[in-house]
Amino acid sequence: MKHTIRMIEDYGFIGNMRTAALIDRHASMSWLCLPRFDSEACCAELLGNEDNGHWWIYPSETVRSRSRRYRGETLVLETLFETDRGSVAVIDFMPVASKGDNEEDVMRIVEGRSGCVTMRSHAAFRFGYGRLKPWLSQDESSLSAVAGPDGLRLEAPVKMEACGNDIIASFEIHAGERVPFVLTWYPPFRNVPGHRDALRALEETEAWWSSWSSRCRIAERYREPVVRSLITLKALTHIETGGMVGAATTSLPEQPDAGLNWDYRYTWLRDATFTLYALLSSGYREEACAWREWLLRAVAGDPGKLQPVYGLAGERRLYEHELDWLSGFNGCQPVRIGNDAFRQNQLDVYGEVMDGLHLGRIHDIEPSRDMWAIQRQMIEHLEQHWSEKGAGLWESREPARHYTHSKVMAWVAVDRVIKGAEEFGLDGDVQRWRALRQRIHDDVCTHGFNSKRNSFVQSYGSDALDASLLLLPQVGFLPIDDPRILGTIDALQAELVHDGFVYRYSHGDETRHLTEGEGAFLVCCFWLVDTLVLLGRHDEARQRFDKLLGVRNDLGLLAEEYHPILGCQLGNFPQAFSHVGLINSAHNLSKDAPDHKGPAQERSDEGQ
Repeated sequence: MKHTIRMIEDYGFIGNMRTAALIDRHASMSWLCLPRFDSEACCAELLGNEDNGHWWIYPSETVRSRSRRYRGETLVLETLFETDRGSVAVIDFMPVASKGDNEEDVMRIVEGRSGCVTMRSHAAFRFGYGRLKPWLSQDESSLSAVAGPDGLRLEAPVKMEACGNDIIASFEIHAGERVPFVLTWYPPFRNVPGHRDALRALEETEAWWSSWSSRCRIAERYREPVVRSLITLKALTHIETGGMVGAATTSLPEQPDAGLNWDYRYTWLRDATFTLYALLSSGYREEACAWREWLLRAVAGDPGKLQPVYGLAGERRLYEHELDWLSGFNGCQPVRIGNDAFRQNQLDVYGEVMDGLHLGRIHDIEPSRDMWAIQRQMIEHLEQHWSEKGAGLWESREPARHYTHSKVMAWVAVDRVIKGAEEFGLDGDVQRWRALRQRIHDDVCTHGFNSKRNSFVQSYGSDALDASLLLLPQVGFLPIDDPRILGTIDALQAELVHDGFVYRYSHGDETRHLTEGEGAFLVCCFWLVDTLVLLGRHDEARQRFDKLLGVRNDLGLLAEEYHPILGCQLGNFPQAFSHVGLINSAHNLSKDAPDHKGPAQERSDEGQ
């Protein structure tokens, strides 16, 4: 039944704004963390093998064909199997979470569509990322699995048996029948949870997602990919904290057998302004407010010590370690938990946060009473430290450098605080800030621009290019028609683009082809689309955008990267940053009136 080589595209995604699960084309739940996105997985087959935890529900007889889809504009996943004796669907979803819940539900409904099909459910839950086999106990209608702080209750109206440490069930399903399986996580020091009505929960969950999706504002041509991306972002956002994880997974490789496997179940400041534009442009003001509030809480602890990445509730210590008992996705090790990027100095995050807070003011999001004081402290810190080296946007673990994009974002931070004073009458030493802004601008233009290459470069004194340079006109550092920007765009297209796909940076090895390594970075591909829109090259931008839509999997989901030679997605999945890029590019392309501005144009104008 299983693939020898797994593809990231093979997986679907369900979630409830607290956690998420990945399910493959065979209706096998291969990744499940409970009760939070960053909790220890109880199904970790994705990063190992079946012994590390899985739950599959599958016909016992030969399957002639299979297909899957999301049911409308929802996060309810349906997998349809056709056999010689009939057809059957497995409907997977998580009921939408409520604030204050102490339990999490995963529901799987087997529905007969035609004939009679024999089905088998095999649940092998393994706590601690696939390492711990639980203790099983059984009553009339359910089985419970307990290990330490984790408890699971599996309920179904068919006979289930404990087989060693696994839970097995075999049953027949006829056309029109439904057999619900309900898995509930609970703290085992509390009472075992009671019965859940899965059929009613399905109706409520579909209705909730359909209602939420109906609020989306976008041209009809782009509705399907944008709504699917928005649903993904919503599902990756924690309902209580407002923090959005970078992805639902850890350690899916960016490059096969290269060790570039990272934990993305945390929240990045670099996503701040991009995400706000995506939400506000699409009509999701409430979600934008929650994200802005998360930003304020994260930076308020000490505005002079911003981290690139935080935990879901703003936790600061994300200590990185490796799980040596997991073989990795397709054997790609190591499997990492935590992310040591929290230790890095990244100047660009100051610009992202300040730009995001300024955007909130422009869109009349009610400011926090303390927000301006926090911003002023950030600028005081930046005034003393903007000239330091750092790790850069891509979290390089090489020696620190003067990254051009980082310096530009320091300029953005100062520029936006100046505009806060000028446009909203907020107090501050504007004259000093203007001098600082000019000093940073001059420094970047002097040291970040390579006149021999007629292009801005990745870092001061280097010849290397970097896709983050596409953002210089978008943040308003220089106009799109400035000769230095045009030269940079031409250089990037000549050296960092293969078959229309954009790579983050060059390898620094002229003997090595661009495609020999990690895949093209999907959000960078969308940045190029946005750049072409700013240049007025709309037809070319639409062609590139349509090509990017073609690399989504059959459910409309994107990972972090795409390898145009191998024809597969790479990196953690589904990737919030990729879907944010898709949404913003769609809005940039869908201008339906002369006075309408997409996110790229609005952000660019704000910096002028």
